[in-house]
Amino acid sequence: ICTQSSTTHILTQSSSTTQIHTQSSTTQICTQSSTTHILTQSSSTTQIHTQSSTTQIVHSPDSLLFRFRWYCQSITRSEAEQLLRKEAKEGGFVVRESSQQGCYTVSVFTKALGHYQIKLDDSGSFYLCEKHIFTSIPELIEYHNHNAAGLVTRLRYAVGPMGRCVPATAGFSSEKWEIDPSELTVMKELGSGQFGVVRLGKWRALCKVAIKTINEGAMHEEDFIEEAKIMMRLCHPKLVQLYGVCTRQRPMCIVTEFMENGCLLNYLRQNGGTAGQTWLLSVCQDTCEAMQYLETHHFIHRDLAARNCLVSDKNVVKVCDFGMTRYVLDNQYTSSTGSKFPVKWSPPEVLHYNKYSSKSDVWSFGVLMWEVFTEGKMPFDGRSNVDVVDEITRGHRLYRPHKASNDVYQLMYQCWHERPQGRPSFSELLDSIRLLAELAD
Repeated sequence: ICTQSSTTHILTQSSSTTQIHTQSSTTQICTQSSTTHILTQSSSTTQIHTQSSTTQIVHSPDSLLFRFRWYCQSITRSEAEQLLRKEAKEGGFVVRESSQQGCYTVSVFTKALGHYQIKLDDSGSFYLCEKHIFTSIPELIEYHNHNAAGLVTRLRYAVGPMGRCVPATAGFSSEKWEIDPSELTVMKELGSGQFGVVRLGKWRALCKVAIKTINEGAMHEEDFIEEAKIMMRLCHPKLVQLYGVCTRQRPMCIVTEFMENGCLLNYLRQNGGTAGQTWLLSVCQDTCEAMQYLETHHFIHRDLAARNCLVSDKNVVKVCDFGMTRYVLDNQYTSSTGSKFPVKWSPPEVLHYNKYSSKSDVWSFGVLMWEVFTEGKMPFDGRSNVDVVDEITRGHRLYRPHKASNDVYQLMYQCWHERPQGRPSFSELLDSIRLLAELAD
């Protein structure tokens, strides 16, 4: 008797036919190794005619897949390509029946359309990349929503059988995040960049806020929304807090708490020479507390640097800019080939293999500590990215800043271990920084 959840399958076998008498209508089919299973089904009995003497029952949740928007059962490869091209969204995808009977294919849109057959191992588990194996196809899709892990891009937007990507705002936890634009008063511009503008504003005429909007055509709205979704899941006193979003008008905007003293990098440079050891260590401690929270909750920031931290009017430092942040299930994220990343803040496994983890954030944190104790200098100043990759690969590391004690520098240096497993965790770093802060007092 084989039992899966509440369904009981009772097997009887003759030389060429195996019968499965089942109390539910769920049919489980697929092809494993070289054994071919051909199924016929009546209301209560499923027959598997097999060409070998061994019957293998492989789990394929076909009846469950219909619940998911991304499942397009019987479309062909060319029809899938037509659907994806019509939507033309980077990371748009469908799951369809493969031309190989009993198997499934993931088709994904990027500059070059990709098709990946979902494979089974000997235990009946599913995978696209052998390192990442799952007991069901929905679990596999969920993982690759967050991780490219060998694919040309993440599976970002489900395209249904009739087209239609899942709306960008789908997944917002509730209407409480939506802010009425009429409640916002826009004041002066605080800064601008390649993708958008940040302005000072007031919410309901009382609370000072930062309003971040995107430049038209500068990035996909879905990417902008992705950052907001990440922020909705984060709550820590050393992370810049999301207040809400405006998604029902264009340009869309993200509304966050306002930090009076602005960007940490600029603050360090403007106050160079006046900061003492105690405050410099407190900057590192504030940042490390934020990163310990992200580490504990399975988020990888991927762009930790002084430029992506803000300073409050009380000189408290908070981590911000979650545009590259990813939620991971196994503490590892492999980005798509060609993805941009900050070379001078990146460890060898990112430089060579695009592999991110909390330990790659630890490396970046070591560089941030170096920025803090040099009061805002550029790491590897005067060297090209190519030269930096070469130096890091050959074992060269940043020098000890004048304001950093030997103990502080040793902590930085531990963050720059060649192997991720040789670096401390953020919890360990936080304990060390607190001890150094006590000694500094």
